[in-house]
Amino acid sequence: MRDTILRDVKFELAHDEQGRLYNAGMRKLMGNLKFDTDAVEALAALRMAGKTLHHLQDKWAEIHGLTEGRLALMFRLFRCGPTPLGGLAEDLDSTPRNITGLVDNLERDGLVERVPDPDDRRSVRAVLTDAGKARIEAIWQEGLERQFEMVKGFSKDDLAQLRHLCLLLVENARKELGK
Repeated sequence: MRDTILRDVKFELAHDEQGRLYNAGMRKLMGNLKFDTDAVEALAALRMAGKTLHHLQDKWAEIHGLTEGRLALMFRLFRCGPTPLGGLAEDLDSTPRNITGLVDNLERDGLVERVPDPDDRRSVRAVLTDAGKARIEAIWQEGLERQFEMVKGFSKDDLAQLRHLCLLLVENARKELGK
């Protein structure tokens, strides 16, 4: 039943009295509730934005013969150089198991290789191969341009506020997870 209700929520953008966007379908769904639904609407919009951005990133990575995870890992290595696998998991907010799988696939494709960590004999670092560097160098600028396109029309203050609010939500969610 829940899935049916959510499926019936139409994605219809409208503007409120202050000219701000909202999802009219969601507001209609929430209309008969006896409490302020601003938080629910805002978080639903954030989830929708996150899913949409994820799909865009996945589609862009696929155009380049990669997955979103593989692309993110290669960008990280491109910017940071050889990195311990544990450090990649931390940096990319992923699990060590997932990073191992990504590195395995990229290594199979000749884009990344494992090398011994000169500072810790028990550790291994991932490093881009020459082919991996060439692949990232060919696409990283386009990746940045696509990100700038997504925030077209945003002022520096808008971007700072967006960043702040998203990270504040992350901080609050992590506190909630820690309970």
